[in-house]
Amino acid sequence: MVASPIPICITLGTRPEAIKLAPVIQVFQRSPQFVPYVVLTGQHREMVTQVMNLFHLTADRNLAIMRPKQTLTEITCRSLQGLEQLYQELQPKLVLVQGDTTTAFAATLAAFYQQIPVGHVEAGLRTDHLYNPYPEEANRRLISQLTQLHFAPTTQAVANLKASGVVGGIHLTGNTVIDALLQVADRQPVCTVPGLDWQQYRVLLATVHRRENWGDPLADIAAGFLQILDTLPDTALLLPLHRNPTVREPLQTYLGKHPRVFLTEPLDYPALVAAIKGCTLVLTDSGGLQEEAPSLGKPVLVLRETTERPEAVTAGTAKLVGTDAMSIAAAALELLNDPAAYNRMANAINPFGDGHASDRIFTIVQQFFSQTPPP
Repeated sequence: MVASPIPICITLGTRPEAIKLAPVIQVFQRSPQFVPYVVLTGQHREMVTQVMNLFHLTADRNLAIMRPKQTLTEITCRSLQGLEQLYQELQPKLVLVQGDTTTAFAATLAAFYQQIPVGHVEAGLRTDHLYNPYPEEANRRLISQLTQLHFAPTTQAVANLKASGVVGGIHLTGNTVIDALLQVADRQPVCTVPGLDWQQYRVLLATVHRRENWGDPLADIAAGFLQILDTLPDTALLLPLHRNPTVREPLQTYLGKHPRVFLTEPLDYPALVAAIKGCTLVLTDSGGLQEEAPSLGKPVLVLRETTERPEAVTAGTAKLVGTDAMSIAAAALELLNDPAAYNRMANAINPFGDGHASDRIFTIVQQFFSQTPPP
């Protein structure tokens, strides 16, 4: 008697989740052993659609929860209610979530309430500051306590999980973002920005969106960018704006009139990969870019007071500079003026993986079901 395929739900809501879960979805779709249902909450909309199209993926269900100016409570409640009904309908034997978003937390809690095992991709990241980043640090800690399969990207993440006293299996896999990055980079993508001559300028690629950087820190970050540009006339700043008006409107005010600042809409993922390849330096408060840029040989200055990716700092691929304008400018100018300092960071080994994390996750899930057959 041939066993029936095992239904699993791979649940996501934001663009970073879509990027990091795309190679996982692909490997499960290639196997006759599983029926992977791709479930979107709709926490992000257009940006997730771009990623799904890029990797030739379609959603099996979409809760479409997105509302203007929605609060964390609203995202959590609508996701939780929608996923409860959906999991009852699909009867998955495993729910896979990624990272530390509110979608990932709600999906984990919904699965727990129905006693469905959870696999957590990119488990074990920690800053040990509950409100920094907010709400991500709390989300990932809560997810870890309800997860049966922890897919840790680094040895530090493994150690963090062990120190947290979690139940379930802890597995070192590498980070799936490297799988996605290398897949897209192989396609030789391009990033075309009107007025920006990639040959004329040393381009600084920046992204800013974290909640803890709203308000005064955002003004300080912008001031640091301007100091760099004013000191080095051969530099230009490419800053894709987050869609949240709390972030984009102040940045437009601070930076919009500078002739070497290029403010754009969010780049689709191929263009972002091309921008990383083409830039000289990355300045970001994003977690993903701390992982991606080193794979393409680009130093990263982290515009935060803490990072849940200390491996990058230890390896020398990233430097934590905070949000003080003078500190940002000083760190960037050191790299831009000192080739030896730049090369040390650019040539450091990326600690986040080799591009085969998704295959390892698939094998671990296979082993899990061979030991605990689904009812």
